Amino acid sequence: MKPSANNYAFIDSQNLNLSIREQGWVLDFARFRVYLADKYGIVKAFIFIGYLRENEPLYTSLRKDGYSLVFKPTLLLPEGGVKGNVDAELVIHAMIEYANYDKALIVTGDGDFYCLVEYLLKKNKLLNLMIPNQKKYSSLYRIIRPEMVFMNGLRGKLEHH
Repeated sequence: MKPSANNYAFIDSQNLNLSIREQGWVLDFARFRVYLADKYGIVKAFIFIGYLRENEPLYTSLRKDGYSLVFKPTLLLPEGGVKGNVDAELVIHAMIEYANYDKALIVTGDGDFYCLVEYLLKKNKLLNLMIPNQKKYSSLYRIIRPEMVFMNGLRGKLEHH
């Protein structure tokens, strides 16, 4: 069912990674990239991710797998965590690239992207909203149900071994 189109994916890496891990598995990003191309005609896949120098091997691997990385500087939080919210970067890049793609696949369950999803839907530029966890996503998206696809059933195809 691969569309013969020029589609781009915009991936919220933290939401994707944490949502999949909460389900008890780890995503194989190489297999995911092939799946996006085969199933959705994705020719360019952007991953929005916080930058940490010690994660350079991960970034190299993602590039090798065919992703375009967009980094957000990160901050170390007082309790030891890391903050690198990519919301603005994802929205801005979806609009910067707007004229270059036929349809956009947005990968997130985070309701902060609702305005982007709604705009793309109104302009007939939304391919799908791919939600990593059907049991945990923003209720804002329930009004666009026909365009939503869920990753819960993809473990067998996309799990890292």
